[in-house]
Amino acid sequence: MYFLGFTWNPADTLFKIGVIQIKYYNLLWIIAFALGWYLMKKIFLKEKKSLEQLDSLFIYTVLATMLGARLGHVFFYDWPYYQNHLLEILLPIRESADSTLFGFINGYEFTGFTGLASHGAAIGIIIGMYLYTRKYPEFKILWILDRIVIPVSIGAFCVRLGNFFNSEINGKPVEKSFALATRFVRDSDDMPAYKALSITKEKTVNAAYNLIEKDPRFAEYLEAIPYRHPAQLYEGFCYIFVFAILYYLYWKTDKKDKLGYLFGVFLVLLWTVRFFVEYVKKSQGGFEESLGLLSTGQWLSIPFILVGFYYILRPKSGTSK
Repeated sequence: MYFLGFTWNPADTLFKIGVIQIKYYNLLWIIAFALGWYLMKKIFLKEKKSLEQLDSLFIYTVLATMLGARLGHVFFYDWPYYQNHLLEILLPIRESADSTLFGFINGYEFTGFTGLASHGAAIGIIIGMYLYTRKYPEFKILWILDRIVIPVSIGAFCVRLGNFFNSEINGKPVEKSFALATRFVRDSDDMPAYKALSITKEKTVNAAYNLIEKDPRFAEYLEAIPYRHPAQLYEGFCYIFVFAILYYLYWKTDKKDKLGYLFGVFLVLLWTVRFFVEYVKKSQGGFEESLGLLSTGQWLSIPFILVGFYYILRPKSGTSK
């Protein structure tokens, strides 16, 4: 099979019914939460916990993940924009002069829930689990965290796959001959939507991008788009291994009985993956220009890795409940 230098140009929307749009990215988030519920159900049944408690945990996790991821993106990566667009922080819309939302609200377009940061999601989940244990004091927060990191790790794969379908969080330029080198036609820097529309004179973004990819008249524009590392796939596939390791440790060893151990392994493995993938990832902005040396994502990953080592290496304390 030929994997060298391929062109990637999928529409971000799977299908549309009236004003309702189902985007790949949002669908993969739904799949992530569904897998999470299934995996935690197996764990709760094994440990003789009630499904009523699981349903409550699911609600806490969904809200904490989405709020944390959204606020993390806003404050870590794009506050200069959102401080002037507060309405867009928690609504799936974006200001657009030529668009109409739901057929009657001018000046906005529906975007779905994009602009989410994994570091923010991690912080949100930890806070959410703390609040959950306040409601259900029979659970220890580390007991919950040791188990919830298992579905979170496979959920992280789903999210990165969604990023790939969205042609976002792309990697740095690479030679066409490099394995998996990908030409992202819809890269927001290489060929932003407004530029594609201007070049092709088409009325819709999808039609414009399809012409650039397939019509010989626009071959020079296609050739000008560089091949890049599919950084989302590198990261996502590594998360599958993180999931496999955590799943094995929980089901096949007694490591789950040491409070905080699986949580620590998760922090070290997942954020180490993130740290190294950042070297081939296009800059996502944030505060890296002021600190230098490392990217924003790398700076944010270091504290998580250090906390993870603490929980792995600390003497056994407490018992699992």
